[in-house]
Amino acid sequence: MSKVVLITGGSSGIGKSIGEFLTSKGFEVFGTSRNPDRYTESKFKLVALDVADTRSIEKAIKTVIETSGKLDVLINNAGAGITGPIEEIPDAEIKRNFETNFFGPINVIKAVLPQMRVQNSGLIINITSIAGYMGLPYRGIYSASKGALELITEAFRMEIKDFNIHMTNVAPGDFATNIAAGRYTAPIVKSSPYERVYKTTLDLMNEHVDHGENPDIMAKVVYKVINTPNPKIHYKVGAFMQKFSIVLKRILPDKVYEKMLMNHYKL
Repeated sequence: MSKVVLITGGSSGIGKSIGEFLTSKGFEVFGTSRNPDRYTESKFKLVALDVADTRSIEKAIKTVIETSGKLDVLINNAGAGITGPIEEIPDAEIKRNFETNFFGPINVIKAVLPQMRVQNSGLIINITSIAGYMGLPYRGIYSASKGALELITEAFRMEIKDFNIHMTNVAPGDFATNIAAGRYTAPIVKSSPYERVYKTTLDLMNEHVDHGENPDIMAKVVYKVINTPNPKIHYKVGAFMQKFSIVLKRILPDKVYEKMLMNHYKL
């Protein structure tokens, strides 16, 4: 029997690329969207799911299990970008970002674990971000939410090991997706002490996304992870320098690394 895969945020971007690739490899794929009716041309099934709504999560998981009788792989891909000076981002937007990027994935994991325990098998892949390995200027909230998901995966892995359920992180760098269109971008406020530097950094961030990697690369890495009997804890996917920046953070003195980041962002 083919493996059953659920991908949150499967209607566009990285999630869509993963879903299409896995479908082409014979997997039974379910993607999720808050409004699946909008995507009538999807190459795999879409079910309604809002990661900020636990009842929506439970209903979607129930639909998948009743349809296929099992759930082999969960890919926690749904996420949201957020940029701006931390001082100027409204508290409501900070909390909303954590609801999507951190609490949402945790609640989806909680919803699938009972079924995976019954099966005595399962794989959970959390799509995080290379940005989660470091505090990036004007992306601090995003870095924090993705970094929190990275760390909680480490704890979760040890807690579910006895159930033969594996969990891992796959952290992408910049990929050419529509994430910039859906993120919260704090406005550039005239006369703000951050006005000039934030605008420069925001332009640079947008340029990185526009010239990012093809999301099909992520799909192939996820496919490889699914076919790995004992996955690693962390995978990083992206341009060489983005991955190497994590290595540099481990070996350089903190202030030297901070200076390197500031030079990169022209701060």
